[in-house]
Amino acid sequence: MNNLLLSIDAGTIDWSRAQFALTAIYHWLFVPLTLGLALIMGIAETCFYRTKKRFWKDVAKFWQKLFGVNFAMGVATGIILEFEFGTNWSNYSWFVGDIFGAPLAIEGILAFFMESTFVAVMYFGWKKVSPGFHLASTWLTGLGATISAWWILVANAWMQYPVGCTFNPDTMRHEMTDFFAVAFSPFAIDKFCHTVISSWIIGAIFVVAVSSWYLLKKREQRLAVESIKIAAVVGFIASIGAAATGHKSAQSVGEVQPMKLAAMEALYNGGTDQGLTAIAWVNPFRQPDYANEPAAPFKLEMPYALSFMATNDIHGYVPGINDLLNGYTKPDGTVEPSIEEKIERGQEAIAALSVYRQGVKNGTPEEVLRPWVAILSSNMKYFGYGYIRDRSEVVPYIPVNFWAFRIMVGLGCLFILYFAVLILMAFRIPLISVIARRLLAAFGLISETDADSNDITALPAWHYWFAIALLPLAYIASESGWLVAEFGRQPWTIQDMLPTWAAVSDLHSSSVAITFFIFLFLFTTMLSVEICILLKQIKKGPQS
Repeated sequence: MNNLLLSIDAGTIDWSRAQFALTAIYHWLFVPLTLGLALIMGIAETCFYRTKKRFWKDVAKFWQKLFGVNFAMGVATGIILEFEFGTNWSNYSWFVGDIFGAPLAIEGILAFFMESTFVAVMYFGWKKVSPGFHLASTWLTGLGATISAWWILVANAWMQYPVGCTFNPDTMRHEMTDFFAVAFSPFAIDKFCHTVISSWIIGAIFVVAVSSWYLLKKREQRLAVESIKIAAVVGFIASIGAAATGHKSAQSVGEVQPMKLAAMEALYNGGTDQGLTAIAWVNPFRQPDYANEPAAPFKLEMPYALSFMATNDIHGYVPGINDLLNGYTKPDGTVEPSIEEKIERGQEAIAALSVYRQGVKNGTPEEVLRPWVAILSSNMKYFGYGYIRDRSEVVPYIPVNFWAFRIMVGLGCLFILYFAVLILMAFRIPLISVIARRLLAAFGLISETDADSNDITALPAWHYWFAIALLPLAYIASESGWLVAEFGRQPWTIQDMLPTWAAVSDLHSSSVAITFFIFLFLFTTMLSVEICILLKQIKKGPQS
């Protein structure tokens, strides 16, 4: 069956993946701040609308100004990202363009134009429209950005969990059969909720970091304090929400992408009553010998937690990497085939499709071709496995998934704790705040004088520097989440349907490498420009 397998330049595959990853990582530096600041500035303007106080208008306009700088950069990188589907992944675009193109088209037509329309009113309509209409425009700008994220995440979720489609052997394309199954699949809903709520955390931490810088400089103290109050509440609720939606997302992953979950946990051999690994030694620079090692060394786990996270049952069955490779029997009695069986059935599907296509070309009667169509249909579930050459190819790179997942979860726990303490400090909750300050004083983190104070503007400098330091950590947590989502899906461009080496365009690797470095320079320049503009606007303050 070797003639059925694609022979593609490995350099083209690697450079295409690297270029797409580069674009996606840079794009995701802008998107979450856009979504997070949209919520903060909407709340600030709502306070102005309700109180009619000029102060809240200044607060809203200040955060809107920073939102605008970031929004523009996000649009630029997002457009390039979408074009890369056609330039670098044309086989993918041909194979599933009827499905994948729909949410992207809706995103461009509906969400992007909605954002563009109302963002103009938000910036230039303060004296031209009523306060109520302006407030609605501000919220609709944020809603447009969120709807835009929805359709992008629907497209990404479909790649992780392809539903609502069928393969047409006459056109050689997957075609959409159920738009609502694609648009509202449980996987898409989980991904959207977790991603957007996580973006609110970045927006909240950004606001706290900027406000902390003002408090360090003893400038704009009222704006800083009131902004911290808003951000503390948003950040705490979002941190709790991210944990809850993360649990739901893990269940979805365990159900439809069990190999990703096994890689996240470095779970080589599964079973019931599985514990969640808190820490283990997984060499970050090489793939572990999962076939011969019973488990990762120095493993410390929380009993039953993985079974609960994946199945909502502390005794639930969770397959490991070797179970998924060798085949296993599910708790409901169904048998999951081994990788070799899936490869064989995938090759049967590819062979049947080849015979059918040749028969159609030669004018073979339909009744003669019907058995081949039946073979294709019965094995279509494993079509993508027909391009797999070795069982090791279906195992994601475990170190990236394992450590990125722990970085994301560990920082998420830190954010919950930080925002909880910040709420106590910012809102001056008397008894609890005093207890918290006394504990800090007991460990020598603040002075006894500061412990008796209940004013967030009187905190020691390290607290403000700590808040500023949380900002890059928030981005690291966010990018780590995407590393898990995308590295864990490998080797699939579309889960079980199309591996990466069957999805790339027929390009020479050198041309992709050249554009990689062009984009690296371009995106780095854009990021540097944005940071410079943001810093300049922050230094000017709200009065500029």
